[in-house]
Amino acid sequence: MATVYEINKGVNRSIEFKGIKAQYIVYLALGMVSLLLLFAILFIAGVNTYVSMFIILSCGTILYFTVQRISRRYGQYGLMKKAARRYLPACVQSRTRKVFIQLNKLNHEENKKNRRNTSNI
Repeated sequence: MATVYEINKGVNRSIEFKGIKAQYIVYLALGMVSLLLLFAILFIAGVNTYVSMFIILSCGTILYFTVQRISRRYGQYGLMKKAARRYLPACVQSRTRKVFIQLNKLNHEENKKNRRNTSNI
């Protein structure tokens, strides 16, 4: 009897749903849950159902197209890279060489402990 194995194509690919990739699916799901909660709050507050449906549908449409646009623009990891780029300093200033000399001494002592040859440093 021959054994039939299924080929798993795209094993290391990120998940995609209707053009929305990776973590953006989670963002869309969280947005939809928040819209559901907003609808419940509006319903309990006694707002007219048609008015609340109009608000929820318009916000849902805006949410969907915004998440889709961000997913297309930044890709799988691009938005995280953009957020991380904000925390990088524009430049590093040092008025003395003291920091670099101390780093060199610490590196030299560490190499001595590990019994590495540091005569070339």
